[in-house]
Amino acid sequence: MDHIVDIKKSVEALDKFDIGKKIIGCVPYGSGHINNTFLVTSVTDDKKTHQYILQKVNRNVFRHPDQVIANIEKVTEHLMGKVENPKRNTLNLIKSKDGKNYCITSDSEYWRMYRFIDNSLCLDAPRNTDDFYESAIAFGQFQQYLSDFDATQLYEVIRDFHNTPKRYEAFLEAVKKDPIGRAKDVQDEIKFVMDREEFTHVLLDSYASGKLPLRVTHNDTKINNVMLSAEGKALCVIDLDTVMPGFSVTDFGDAIRFGANTAAEDEKDLSKVNLDLNLYEIFTKGYIKGCNNALTETELEFFPEGAKMMTFECGMRFLTDYLLGDTYFKTNYPEHNLDRCHTQFKLVECMEKHWQKLKDISMEAAK
Repeated sequence: MDHIVDIKKSVEALDKFDIGKKIIGCVPYGSGHINNTFLVTSVTDDKKTHQYILQKVNRNVFRHPDQVIANIEKVTEHLMGKVENPKRNTLNLIKSKDGKNYCITSDSEYWRMYRFIDNSLCLDAPRNTDDFYESAIAFGQFQQYLSDFDATQLYEVIRDFHNTPKRYEAFLEAVKKDPIGRAKDVQDEIKFVMDREEFTHVLLDSYASGKLPLRVTHNDTKINNVMLSAEGKALCVIDLDTVMPGFSVTDFGDAIRFGANTAAEDEKDLSKVNLDLNLYEIFTKGYIKGCNNALTETELEFFPEGAKMMTFECGMRFLTDYLLGDTYFKTNYPEHNLDRCHTQFKLVECMEKHWQKLKDISMEAAK
């Protein structure tokens, strides 16, 4: 029912955008789980068709959609002055009739529109290692182009999103409260987290000491947030809703957590879960090439810390939610969050086992 309402509201939203053409289609589009997305097709008087992406911003996730859009405005404006082809190498927001980069419908929902990037691919999973490499180049270029952008200009649209020490505090609180009595059955997992409490501070301590710079970060560096050309080459990064101040190594690390795992995120057979060192190396090389000397030596050295931090933090969050009764992440069965937690902790162990190798790969790729 909600989806039908959104289709009706999309018509109202469309009328507020200044695309100056006859609309001939507006249909649900893509596989995203956060915002409701529509592909809009219009035709000009000379019969040429144009396509756009229309999205309703999810206010349950983003409490201040105006701040989300303000971040996107600033970042895309900066990117347009850096990239080779502004119409294809970054998102292009479409102005509403009142001159803003969004509109508000009668139900107080925020909508925005982008120019559709023709002759492009968006993959839910890499078809081969070349796709993974190209996604690394795209995220690296994102860092390169924004390396001279003052990240403090951006809103923190999700507070403490990758503040791992605060995530640890939330975990301890969940263990203490234990609202549905699950803690007694996950003592090994709880010990796994507590044994690594000191590590949770590594990145923030390095930032506080001036070693790790604050950057513009994407914060959802999966391959389905990269547009590739029809030939499979990196075009641009999309889904900029979580763009905010952060560390380049966490963007790197989250891509590794998701992309270099040999199994699914909720794989029950942990013998299938491993860190693919070849994929780690491929992504590292692509990311560094895309960054094009924009990163500091400390950032390059901290790639393994970024990968381990994002994997550990994610596993800790799954365990926290399991202890609280699965109130945040959607689950399909009672132990779903626990299975997710196990895969992340297994990956952490793999990283720890190959720690020096990861360090060597990073520094060798930077030469």
